Amino acid sequence: MPGPPLVADTGHSLTPGEHHIVELSDYLRILRRRWRLVVATLLLVLVAAALITWRTTPQYQSTTQLFISTSASSSAEAYQGNLFSSQRLSSYADMAAGTELATRVAASTGSDLTPAELAAKVTAQASPETVLLNISVTDPDPAVAQQLTQSYGEELMALVAELETPPGRSKPVLKATITDAASFPTSAVSPNPVRNLGLGFVLGLLLGVGLAVVRELLDTSTKSADDVTTALEAPILGTFAFDGEVGKRPLLTELNSHEPRSEAFRVLRTNLSFVDIDATSKAIVVTSALPGEGKSTTAVNTALALQQAGERTLLIDGDLRRPQAAELLGLDGTIGLTTALVGKVSATDVILTHASGLQVLASGAVPPNPSELLQSQAMASLLRELRAAYDVIIIDAPPLLPVTDAALIASQVDGAVVVVRHGRTTREQLGAARERLDAVGAHTLGAVFNMVPRKGRGNYGSGYGYGYGYGYAPDAPPAGS
Repeated sequence: MPGPPLVADTGHSLTPGEHHIVELSDYLRILRRRWRLVVATLLLVLVAAALITWRTTPQYQSTTQLFISTSASSSAEAYQGNLFSSQRLSSYADMAAGTELATRVAASTGSDLTPAELAAKVTAQASPETVLLNISVTDPDPAVAQQLTQSYGEELMALVAELETPPGRSKPVLKATITDAASFPTSAVSPNPVRNLGLGFVLGLLLGVGLAVVRELLDTSTKSADDVTTALEAPILGTFAFDGEVGKRPLLTELNSHEPRSEAFRVLRTNLSFVDIDATSKAIVVTSALPGEGKSTTAVNTALALQQAGERTLLIDGDLRRPQAAELLGLDGTIGLTTALVGKVSATDVILTHASGLQVLASGAVPPNPSELLQSQAMASLLRELRAAYDVIIIDAPPLLPVTDAALIASQVDGAVVVVRHGRTTREQLGAARERLDAVGAHTLGAVFNMVPRKGRGNYGSGYGYGYGYGYAPDAPPAGS
């Protein structure tokens, strides 16, 4: 019965019960993605093969050939004798490699080797459809190999004569004659560098490809748009390619309008305009499943892109555990959202204006109870007040999995945009992030696929290479739980 089809993660999400049949294009995609592993494995095996070849003691082989015949006088007797010789040939081949003949050779040559050790050096082979027997001896010393081989031929001649001489007769029925004397080997038969390196190359390549496929099967990180959309059950709103210059120029205002990263944010801005198209005012949370995926920079630049398009835009730093938005914009974030939520000032009194014209409500002082503040009635009232004054509100929120803050804010606005870092966030983590949002009735608007490897000049992108540099402390469970 045929087995199940081979399945693999080839850049596509596999939902429960779904199998993806591996095709040649899938293997090529895996090799492009894991070529470093394949090359490293290949080089490692080649080095091992070279070391084994270098450390192996060279072995030299000498060969002698014997002719097995009868002392027949007529043609008929000669024919019958040849048949008899052929029947005996395999028996003598076995005897040549046995310990009996090895004992005789050890005695005649004075070798220090035991019969078993000597027999291990010998190979005897009968030539097909002939009465010729080839005996070969292998030894690190070519002279010793020749001496032992010659002795083997002579001792086998004597042994055949003893065994094939019937009682009462002086001549043997069958005799062995050396036709080719033992040769002196001039080159080693092993190790064979070309063969060893060739085998090492083949084995290394197969092992490398196998490891690459296994790693791909075990890797559940998001590596394609299909992975993201399937796990989040939401569309991709923007894709940003990896860009090593982001750390030096993180803000959209620092870029030329024709740079790929600028164009990528314009695409994201356009896609966001189709979210709840009939709404007069939109409030959107920008978050991620885990820290370090680039959600703060995405939130800031998305707000800048909206401001450049003429939208009345407010950026709120809703990350009350590790605020970054105001710092990215070079603004003082010590007074802001938390100041307004505790009732010390009105929110409009602490809104800052960036040089680009973007208005920003910084986080304010980091409170001891972020979750309580974000789900308070004061927060709900503040959002209603601000939505009346702005076309779009972008809220930078903490990651979804470590803490519940982002889900709490998202439940009070139009929904959340989830930033996903290519090759880092797993599909399981994205699914858990979506469940966090679903649990509070928040809408997952879509995803931003970040730090996608460049495959061509046409990729728009920004690679937000800096993360939080710290871990969010999980929310404490309710008392009594």
